[in-house]
Amino acid sequence: MGAQWKAKHREAAANAKGKIMGKLAKEIQIAAKSGADPDMNPRLRLAVEQAKKASMTRETLERAIRKGAGLDGDTIQYTAVTYEGFAPHRVPLIVECLTDNVNRTVAEIRVAFRKGQLGASGSVSWDFNHVGLIEAIPVDADADPELAAIEAGAQDFEAGEEEGSTLFVTETTDLDSVQKALPEHGFTVTSAKIGYTPKNPVSAAGLGAEAMAEVEAFLEAIDHHDDVQNVYVGLTD
Repeated sequence: MGAQWKAKHREAAANAKGKIMGKLAKEIQIAAKSGADPDMNPRLRLAVEQAKKASMTRETLERAIRKGAGLDGDTIQYTAVTYEGFAPHRVPLIVECLTDNVNRTVAEIRVAFRKGQLGASGSVSWDFNHVGLIEAIPVDADADPELAAIEAGAQDFEAGEEEGSTLFVTETTDLDSVQKALPEHGFTVTSAKIGYTPKNPVSAAGLGAEAMAEVEAFLEAIDHHDDVQNVYVGLTD
């Protein structure tokens, strides 16, 4: 839970698919700025693979690539913005956004934080590790995540968000080399990015059911914002 929070049952919500597609399209457009050919652009290749896994249509996928690469002359300029603060009960979090209007986004994020506390830059990030995060699934049952982490050069590993998957944690500078090495050790990479893991996460069990419900409601409201790409929370089971 600490590496990246995701709203419970988000996939089951009526508008979940549209929101997920919107976030994937933004990621594709950002990645495509470095080149429209997935074979020559690792970040774009992974974004495309994730989009296909989520059943994005070929037309939508190609349109996002072309827009990001500026091939049609109507590229949208997204700005990456990061916010730090606390959810209720002093649970720290980092929120990453991609927006075409920073002023609008910051105003709306301030409203979303009204039941928590929006902090200044650096107010929370000191309590997180800035790392590479690689989600991968084993090719066969014999694949050993511990051995793969050691051999591929990852710092650590833990259970991933998808059932049966593993999250490999790396130095930010080793992200590319580790994701390239993992297939040699029995794992298929499904996502790879720079993100955060908490140094001193708050215990969900220690908060209690009522407090945890407040935290969950707050996080769902943050995650619901269209410009929010990732939410990293200092929270553990």
